[in-house]
Amino acid sequence: MEAVLDIRLSVPRTEMKFFRELVAKMGWKAETKENALQQYITSRPKNVKLSDEEILSELYAVRYGK
Repeated sequence: MEAVLDIRLSVPRTEMKFFRELVAKMGWKAETKENALQQYITSRPKNVKLSDEEILSELYAVRYGK
């Protein structure tokens, strides 16, 4: 299987129809950043057993390196 490279493109809205046709013809996969974010959110666990204090502790550690 050939290696796949993930890239980000900015395509003008007026060219999206052409771009989608090109993607389909080439057998590529394309998704918007909104679709990628939604897919990520829906794949996350729903019932995480963390207290508010544990969440705040992790948040502060990431934000302030503590």
